[in-house]
Amino acid sequence: MSARQVEPQIAAVHPRETGILAEHREAEAALLNAYRSGRIPHAWLIGGPQGIGKATLAYRMARFVLAHRNPAASDVQSAETLWVDPSEPVARHVAAGAHGGLLALERTLNDRGVMRTVITVDETRETISFFGSTAAVEGWRVCIVDTVDELNPNAANALLKILEEPPRQSLFLLVSHAPARVLPTIQSRCRKLSLRPLATDDVIRAAAKAANLATDDQALAEAAAAAEGSVGRALTLLGGDALKLQQRTAALLATLPRVDPRELHALGDALGPSDRVALAAFIDSVDRWVSERLRSDANANANLPRLARLAEVWENINRAARDTAEYNLERKPLVFSVFGLLAEAIG
Repeated sequence: MSARQVEPQIAAVHPRETGILAEHREAEAALLNAYRSGRIPHAWLIGGPQGIGKATLAYRMARFVLAHRNPAASDVQSAETLWVDPSEPVARHVAAGAHGGLLALERTLNDRGVMRTVITVDETRETISFFGSTAAVEGWRVCIVDTVDELNPNAANALLKILEEPPRQSLFLLVSHAPARVLPTIQSRCRKLSLRPLATDDVIRAAAKAANLATDDQALAEAAAAAEGSVGRALTLLGGDALKLQQRTAALLATLPRVDPRELHALGDALGPSDRVALAAFIDSVDRWVSERLRSDANANANLPRLARLAEVWENINRAARDTAEYNLERKPLVFSVFGLLAEAIG
């Protein structure tokens, strides 16, 4: 099977459809122990790099709680993991997005059938009716926000209001790729749970299962080695020439603040007019570079205004990238804008 042939299958996989969790045993144990203690915090902020299984863990916890409504029950007290058999009614309903006790807040399609760039306030307000109405099922109600980073300001404030006065037997699982950037008022109402990047062998096993590839596939091994612990990133790099594009982008980022217009023109041409996989690989490379720069500058006690400027540029870049993807805009102007903003921010 070629790299291009696996792309449709990869895109079809949603965290609610899989019960498999790759090597996050400590985080899973923390959720399980908190639940069976009978005093589980009502909100959790599950943070870590993109594509390492945060949403998968959230759905795994949701299935377990909805399948085991009494934390004091013997089967909960003796459970070693959050595993729920896929044949169980709860698991089937969650996989179909049709369980009355689960609300998932995530980006949706707009009227034109294009994915929105944010989670809107109207969607977030669904939590009020969800928790306020008579339960379609007894027991717990779970709300998964995937991701809280994509809430627009009004949506974040709407979520905050319900987190301040959580209903009885409510559980919020907030997924975040950058938990430090989540509103401090939301952070303060959540138990933080950080997931670490996976080992390369774990990435290979998980990505091989998702893409229906052999674990000894050479392209998969190269993608996993470059993915820095992210299954999602490895799957992205399997698409077409994404791995070469990522390496090319990283090489240009390493030359900043110097910018060679000829190289930027060539990179813009390589992104193609409508290749979403290539665009994702480009932005992922930029995200990694900025994240590493922020982390190293913070550890080196760099001046705060410069860190704040770079963080703001990072946010603007991601907003521009989402607009480019949503409206299928030309890629080359985005490339020049990204490198111009970064060169100015660190110059």
